[in-house]
Amino acid sequence: MPEPVYRGGCLCGAVRYEANGSAANPCYCHCRSCRLAAGAPLVPWATFARARFHVVRGTLTERCSSARVWRGFCAACGSALTYRNEARAAEIDVTLATLDEPARLVPQMHVWVAQKLPWVVIGDELPQHAAGVTGD
Repeated sequence: MPEPVYRGGCLCGAVRYEANGSAANPCYCHCRSCRLAAGAPLVPWATFARARFHVVRGTLTERCSSARVWRGFCAACGSALTYRNEARAAEIDVTLATLDEPARLVPQMHVWVAQKLPWVVIGDELPQHAAGVTGD
């Protein structure tokens, strides 16, 4: 069976990426940092092997958003695309909403619920974690 390939990109199309292989930890993140980076009340993510993630068009611009954390985005349109933490150097997280086929990966949990906005109501039965589950 061929390994899965996930393709995606930013709003303006300047940055395109490809992630090969299985995805781990698909989740909804409610942390303040993700909310500010994306301008959204929560952000859905999945984790891929960093060696299997490639920018295939354009340049991913990165900014250090907190100690040991880098967020990747398109410098032209501002779309939030990636998250990487030096504590998990072999991994990179990709925003599910930027995938060409975002329905292929369904979040399986909520993380950083302790930082959730009070007006966000979680209406599913997915596990909820007060903080992260991967050491972030």
